[in-house]
Amino acid sequence: MLQQTRVATVIDRYREFMRRFPTLKALAGAQESEVLGLWSGLGYYRRARMLLRGAQFVEHDLGGKMPQTAEELRSLPGVGAYTAAAIASIAFGECIAVVDGNVERVLLRLLGLAEKRTSAGRSQLTSIAQALMPRARRDSKKQGGKNPQGDHNQAMMELGATICLPRKPLCLQCPEFALCRTRGEHATPPRTQQRSKTAAHLLMSRRRGSTTEVLLERRAQHASQMPGMLELPVLPLEAVVGKEPVLRVRHSITTTNFSVQIYEESAAGMARQLVKQLPAAKEQLEWAQLTKLNELPLTGLARKVLQRLRMMPKRNAI
Repeated sequence: MLQQTRVATVIDRYREFMRRFPTLKALAGAQESEVLGLWSGLGYYRRARMLLRGAQFVEHDLGGKMPQTAEELRSLPGVGAYTAAAIASIAFGECIAVVDGNVERVLLRLLGLAEKRTSAGRSQLTSIAQALMPRARRDSKKQGGKNPQGDHNQAMMELGATICLPRKPLCLQCPEFALCRTRGEHATPPRTQQRSKTAAHLLMSRRRGSTTEVLLERRAQHASQMPGMLELPVLPLEAVVGKEPVLRVRHSITTTNFSVQIYEESAAGMARQLVKQLPAAKEQLEWAQLTKLNELPLTGLARKVLQRLRMMPKRNAI
């Protein structure tokens, strides 16, 4: 959950996730839609799918026994070098460096190097990070249960996340200030230019007895982004020319900044115009009860809009 996502955003969702799936076996037996529902709003939904597949792989193919080395962990679906090193060192005390963006930034500044987004540059930093790792392996009897490898990796990541910030680093609070050759921001290549795009979505609700339902569209399973997730139905821009939206929001996905406009139409009566112009196939559309929205795999944008319109509550802290 912490990959590409802030701690403040993750912590309550993590508690909720662990309450629902307290064991690997419980997660392995879950439906993908349930896992995505609990992950909704965190973004990068491939992480949730790979977490589920990884749990199923360990449970069914490895007899429920979790691999304990970085090399073995790489066999799990969705687990790359960074995740494998983090688990192996923090959970099992392996002497292997974790190199994320925060650690890279700390090392570059300490050494006075400019950032190079190349495989050779990353390999150099990984070698340096490994050379700094404590050598003594965790020994619960000799070290009182301490884990110098995991502690070192977490300290490096935390230093980059809280002190050695990308912009305006807190150098005077840094414990390595005396050793640092940069003492400030380091040289970086120009960032990829963000694209801007306008999008329109339909908001349609209806009453069914004592409950209220909202119309949602399920993204195709082969979609390049967020396959199988639920969102408010997408409207073609030409269908909303001259119409006034009920809500405007800004939303960013990877390298694109979206200017999103929400248009409301009543589900009652015969004078419905917008719903007739939805490009989605009928089988992609489904009604969902407002009281069950927090259980569904909604896209982050759909969740943001429905919360802004007070059609669904924000998840409470656990």
